[in-house]
Amino acid sequence: MTTATLTDSWTMTRRGLAHWARQPVQVAVQLVFPVMMLVMFAYFLGGGMTVPGGGDYKEYLVPGTFALTMVFGLEGTMLAITQDLNKGVIDRFRSMPMARSAVLVGRSVLDMLQSALGLLVLLGVGLAMGWRWHGGPGDALLAVGLLLWLRFAMLWLGIFLGMAAGRPEMVQAVQILVWPVGFLSNVFASPETMPGWLGAVAVWNPMSATATAIRELFGGPGGGGDSWAADHAQLLAVCWPLALIAVFLPVAVRRYGRLSR
Repeated sequence: MTTATLTDSWTMTRRGLAHWARQPVQVAVQLVFPVMMLVMFAYFLGGGMTVPGGGDYKEYLVPGTFALTMVFGLEGTMLAITQDLNKGVIDRFRSMPMARSAVLVGRSVLDMLQSALGLLVLLGVGLAMGWRWHGGPGDALLAVGLLLWLRFAMLWLGIFLGMAAGRPEMVQAVQILVWPVGFLSNVFASPETMPGWLGAVAVWNPMSATATAIRELFGGPGGGGDSWAADHAQLLAVCWPLALIAVFLPVAVRRYGRLSR
């Protein structure tokens, strides 16, 4: 990547940061929503939840919510892409003497910064609720790395879906599919408590792999299991996002290159 490309990409990132400064309420809502979900499930529904093998439900829930937040971040990516498309912003940028990749790179950096900030807020809330990690700092950093790796994969899926949807209204249709996929996992409940076929689907959900892997790394309950996928969660937490990136990064870049042709 040349110096000019880096400069143009940073300009696109600064544009997004300027939007944050002008729309602090929107940023706050995006940060607070995952916190509300965590609090709701921990205190409203957590009393009736059990963790197979024993353990505090909060210790099980908090890492799962981290993974869920990384996946749901693709909705913000999709919405930002469709809004820029409909306002003609991307077409104007493409007509300017700037690196063609700068728009996508800038969007990637901005969304990863936002996800890191959201994860930091959730970590603070989890600690305030009594959740603790029981491994070393190296394991904790690896867990955070796996979460951001999942978010990076969701980022390119969101960019592709945003360009495919074309309009902000279509994002709502995709959200209808995203939420069931998010909940059909081991984020809130163990697959062992689900009907056999449903539990099998939940175990192989890419988000379940990341959730199980970070539970193991944080030293909390819910790590491992009776299935191959659960026993090799850390491997799958690397391979699932890698597969998604291998598919959606090139198709997203290709679709971006074909815009307005």
